[in-house]
Amino acid sequence: MKPALFLLTSIVLTGASFARPPQVTTGIEVLREENFAPLKGKRVGLITNPTGVDSHLRSTIDILASAPGVRLAALFGPEHGARGDHAAGDRVDSDTDRVTGLPVYSLYGRTRKPTPEMLNGIDILVYDIQDIGCRSYTYISTMGLAMEAAAAGKIPFVVLDRPDPLGGVRVEGNIPEKAFQSFVSQYPVPYVYGLTCGELAQYLNGEGLLAGGVRCALTVIPMRGWKRGMTFSETGLPWVPTSPHVPESHSPAYYVSSGLLGELGVISEGVGYTVPFQEFAAGWIDGRALASQLNDLNLPGVLFRATSFTPFYGKFKDAELHGVQVHIAPGAGACLMSIQFLVMQALHEISPENNPFAMADPGRLNAFDRVAGSDSVRILFTKRMMYGDVKPFLEKDLDGFRKRAKNYMLY
Repeated sequence: MKPALFLLTSIVLTGASFARPPQVTTGIEVLREENFAPLKGKRVGLITNPTGVDSHLRSTIDILASAPGVRLAALFGPEHGARGDHAAGDRVDSDTDRVTGLPVYSLYGRTRKPTPEMLNGIDILVYDIQDIGCRSYTYISTMGLAMEAAAAGKIPFVVLDRPDPLGGVRVEGNIPEKAFQSFVSQYPVPYVYGLTCGELAQYLNGEGLLAGGVRCALTVIPMRGWKRGMTFSETGLPWVPTSPHVPESHSPAYYVSSGLLGELGVISEGVGYTVPFQEFAAGWIDGRALASQLNDLNLPGVLFRATSFTPFYGKFKDAELHGVQVHIAPGAGACLMSIQFLVMQALHEISPENNPFAMADPGRLNAFDRVAGSDSVRILFTKRMMYGDVKPFLEKDLDGFRKRAKNYMLY
C-alpha cells in the first residue's frame, strides 16, 4: 500500500463561507483587494501547491488565471507537485496542468532551481505556499533557490505571505554549517526560525544569504491581522495539508518534535499510521516504562501516553510496535526539538543495549546530520545519550539570529 497522496484540484465554492470570518487576511487576498496591481500587464510565473488558497479554499492558480489584466503564463511546483499529486521524495517531472493548460515546471525533478529556459517570457515570479516554520521542510529551500534564479534573470519576485504555524516567537536549533547545507538545510537559519515565509524571504535577501550574495527585487504582500503569538487555529483560516504527513494545523509542532529522530529509520515516528510524527515506537520498547520516565520530566505542555500500533505502510508496515504517543498542548512552553532527544535519553536509561544510532544504517546517519545541519549534534549527544550534552550546541546561534531577524519582521 502506497502512502496516500494529498491531491487537491481547484476548488470553487460559490457563495460558501465559514461561520466566523477569519481573523487573518493572507497575502493572496490582500493582493486581490489591491486589484492585483503589482501583476497588472505582466506575464506571471506562479510557484505554488495545494496550500496556495484563499480563505474560501479557492486556489491561487484559479484566482490569478481569472484576474483582470494579469496573464498567468506558467506554474512551478515544489516537492509533491503544483497540484500535490506526488508522494514525499518522489521525483516530479514537468508537465501540463490539466485544469488551466499551462506548463508546469517541476522544481523537484531534474532541477530544483528555475532554469533560464523555464523563465523565458516570465515578467514576474510569485510565490504562494504555506510552509511549517521548520528549516528541513523543503518549500523554503525552493523559495530561496527561486529567488536566486529571479536575481540572475533580473525578474521581480513577489511573496504572498502566510502565517507561520509554529508562531513568530519560537526559535530553536543550531544554524547549519556550510559543509552540511543541503536541500533540507539550504540556508543558515535555525531549525525553527520563527518567521513567516515573507519575513524569511526578506531575511535571506537582506542578509546576503542567497548563493553568491545576490539579491533579488523582492516584494512581500503582507497579511493583515496576524500576530506573532498566534496559533494557526486562532487565525480562523482553513488548514490545507502541506504534505501527506502534515495533515493538521498542529502537525508542524509534532514534525519538529520527532522528525530528526525519524531520519535514523530505527524508531517509528508514526509515519505510516494515523498520527504521523506523534509516536515514538519500536518492537523492543516498553511503552509504559517510557511514558513514566518521560512524564516525570514535567515538560511544560507535553504529556506522553503508552501505546501500541501496527503501521499500514512504510518501513514498519505490519510490524507490531510499542512506545509512546506524545501530546503537545497549543503554545506548549517546552522546546519542541528537545523532545526526540529526551525520548532517546530515556530509552537509553531503560534499555541501553538498544542504541538507535548504533542500529541505524550509515546512510541514515548521514541523513540525520544533513537535517541537523552538523555532525556535532550526533557526536555530542551520543557520548552519553544525554540531552544536556547537546543542548548548548543547539542553542548557541539563537541570540544572534533573533537580533538579526528583528530587522525583517513585518508583524
